[in-house]
Amino acid sequence: MQTVATASRADQTRALSLSTIAFTACFAVWTIFSIIGVAIKSELGLNDTQFGLLVATPILTGSVTRLFLGVWTEKYGGRLVFSGQMILTAMATWALTLADTYVMYLIAALGIGLAGGSFIIGVAYVSRWYDAGRQGTALGIFGAGNVGAAVTKFVAPFVMVAYGWHGVAYVWAAGLAIIGVLFFFLAKDDPELVERRKTGAKAPSLAQQFAPLKNLQVWRFSLYYFFVFGAFVALALWLPHYLIDVYRVDVRTAGMAAASFSLSASLFRAYGGHLSDKFGARSIMYWTFGFSLVFLFMLSYPPTDYIIQGKDGPIAFSTSMGLWPFVGVLFALGFFMSLGKAAVFKHIPVYYPKHVGAVGGLVGMIGGLGGFVLPIAFGALLDLTGIYTSCFALLFLLVAISLAWMHLSIRAMERKSQGVALDRLPALPEMEEIHMPGKTDMPRVLQDWRPEDSQFWAEKGRRIARRNLWISIPALLLAFSVWMVWSMVVARLPAIGFDFTSSQLFWLAALPGLSGATLRIFYSFMVPIFGGRLWTTLSTASLLLPALGIGYAVQNPETPYLIFLVLALLCGFGGGNFASSMANIGYFFPKAEKGNALALNAGLGNLGVSVMQFLVPLAITVGVFGAMGGAPQELTDGGQLWMQNAGFVWVPFILLATIAAWLGMNDIADARASFADQAVIFGRKHNWLMCILYTGTFGSFIGYSAGFPLLTKLAFPDVNALNYVFLGPLVGALSRAATGWISDRFGGGRVTFWTFAAMIMATFGVILFLGLGSFIGFFACFMALFFLTGVGNASTFQMIPVIMGSEVPRLMPHLSADERKRQIGMESGAIVAFTSAIAAYGAFFIPKAYGTSIAMTGSAVGALWGFLAFYVLCLAITWVVYTRPGGLLHDVERGRAARPSAAQPAH
Repeated sequence: MQTVATASRADQTRALSLSTIAFTACFAVWTIFSIIGVAIKSELGLNDTQFGLLVATPILTGSVTRLFLGVWTEKYGGRLVFSGQMILTAMATWALTLADTYVMYLIAALGIGLAGGSFIIGVAYVSRWYDAGRQGTALGIFGAGNVGAAVTKFVAPFVMVAYGWHGVAYVWAAGLAIIGVLFFFLAKDDPELVERRKTGAKAPSLAQQFAPLKNLQVWRFSLYYFFVFGAFVALALWLPHYLIDVYRVDVRTAGMAAASFSLSASLFRAYGGHLSDKFGARSIMYWTFGFSLVFLFMLSYPPTDYIIQGKDGPIAFSTSMGLWPFVGVLFALGFFMSLGKAAVFKHIPVYYPKHVGAVGGLVGMIGGLGGFVLPIAFGALLDLTGIYTSCFALLFLLVAISLAWMHLSIRAMERKSQGVALDRLPALPEMEEIHMPGKTDMPRVLQDWRPEDSQFWAEKGRRIARRNLWISIPALLLAFSVWMVWSMVVARLPAIGFDFTSSQLFWLAALPGLSGATLRIFYSFMVPIFGGRLWTTLSTASLLLPALGIGYAVQNPETPYLIFLVLALLCGFGGGNFASSMANIGYFFPKAEKGNALALNAGLGNLGVSVMQFLVPLAITVGVFGAMGGAPQELTDGGQLWMQNAGFVWVPFILLATIAAWLGMNDIADARASFADQAVIFGRKHNWLMCILYTGTFGSFIGYSAGFPLLTKLAFPDVNALNYVFLGPLVGALSRAATGWISDRFGGGRVTFWTFAAMIMATFGVILFLGLGSFIGFFACFMALFFLTGVGNASTFQMIPVIMGSEVPRLMPHLSADERKRQIGMESGAIVAFTSAIAAYGAFFIPKAYGTSIAMTGSAVGALWGFLAFYVLCLAITWVVYTRPGGLLHDVERGRAARPSAAQPAH
């Protein structure tokens, strides 16, 4: 980091002025498709998704190259890298005029995207001229070069009307090339580069520059920038199209209105830098996220007609936002986004003064990727929902997640610094006068928990652990039932009068798998933060939302598709519960019984899939709840269904499980940990290796459960697959519950190795019998696969605490014995939960692989060969890393197998 003394005020001003002008020109080129893209869309007849991809493609190049351009700037200096980047971008912009097909336009757009990389070049270059006290202001002024987007929207429409979109490309390319040449001759090398050349010091290596990227804090900053910058770019590209379609204005009016947003989101960045220097970047980020939530809620609310039944009859009114209020709210949103952009990059040179290029490059890359991903998501959401404001609803969700993560991180930091003092305070300020430490603490918290102490375990521990396990199992069973019930509901929607296309039905079927897997990532860390008792209670109660929602939504064929999308996502609550449930139960049991306990919890919980597939077809055929449940739906063949019972039937059981969790479960005081504490697992290689292995077992189980009925129906159309679909999940769930003791007895690594070997043979059998057209052979091999996935599910989870019991002492030798036990338990629980999150994506990708294989080859055999190859990879990892002589688990498991009494099943 430079100080004022190392550079004259004139040199600082020169560097800042030239960089800001160059960045403005680059940004004008980078967003050129926001205007000329409208003409190209009309010329090529593109749909919304294709248009979104076209305008987002330059953002992809500009984002990815930021990481490398930042590193090169640190090494070679901003003068050389900035000039070269501008000249290459100008050449790509000129080449755009030569394209004549959609693919060629996309290729040219990749070259134009180099313009987006200019930002990190300027940040690394400018920050070296200023000290910490003025860097925020300087970088804010430089960042105001985002106004280039407004320049394009103000000027380009008039140039395009006069000379066509080719004229815009020619003018922008020529201007950028001229600025690139002038920058090379007028700019100076930064003081640090000059000093390094004088002393002959070597530039920092790539490893040194990339070292800070392992810090979770860097990725948190990246998420902030994904919104404040990525969403700014995305909206800058999307708004002209949005305004033309929604408000029916011409391209010039749309460009001017969108430019007002770009102006506010750019010019005030300099002011944001000043405020960050004065009040602190953290405060500015709170302002940014707080006001953005308010404005995005206003923007995301679609035009709506209301009819309220009043005492004098219906009262009808509508809500909608006119053009100028819309522009005004956008301007205000852009103002706070500009403050946020400056605040994010105020953090970087303060926290990482020697790594501005690498850290700023990563943050800028993730932010830029927001500009690539979000326009595509906007187009997909519009095609999917038909609601124009869905783009703002997506941004509202993004801001809510960012604000929550930031606040929880700050609270964790405060607790780490002042934890003892904070623990003395009551949960609510109103309780301060009645709070008596030691007497008003939360009940059912186990302050003393020593499961590895055989005397403690025999006298007290086993009884408490088993009670928590047998309450957890039905709660998890209900979670799996609600997660998978949507597949039964979607299949019957056309029969009860819902006119959805096959594409819409596919999305409804796929979303619970996607949301459930994604929620598992977050649920993985919740138990140590909130406590197992509270989180199990809340997560079980959350199942009421999709259960009740399904019950009401299916009764009216006029229910909007958007409601069904939301319900599909809410069903993912059931999928997310698995991660927290497994992490919680793992804390209660000693290592010798942990495998069996986790197998019982997961295996009997997995049984919820079969319970649902058995119970729902019965429940929907009768009016179980009488008049309270609503009228039946008439089928086209004259029959009746009470489809609402698919949701309502779970409600009483969910209520009972919620009450049981709150009254009967416990929290373990030593199991408390912040997200930052648990985030250490992201640096553990065995976390990622176990993600691969568990994807091979549980990912296969849940993916085959979802895809087996369809695959059977397509391969053997004469067989009524619905009579057999519940058998696969039933076999897999029961085998998991029944075989956990084998891993405790012989070692999870050994069992996992032979399980994958058997899965390879079973998969080959499925392929063979598919080719022969033998249903019996096909079905038998698939039942073997389901059985083996259950065995592997139990064995892989048994491996994790054993692995961490070996790794933690090696990686953290400074810990005391008690601290080591706590760390092993915390990391094992976090890895168990996180691996379950990653593996759950199998619920989406295995059925999708079937569909892709059938579309490309006419058969699912290609997908099955892919699964077989993946099992070979899992087998190799298990052998090379864990079970071979010299492997991590070889000696441990050989000793375990030699001592039959070492582990007793917890029956």
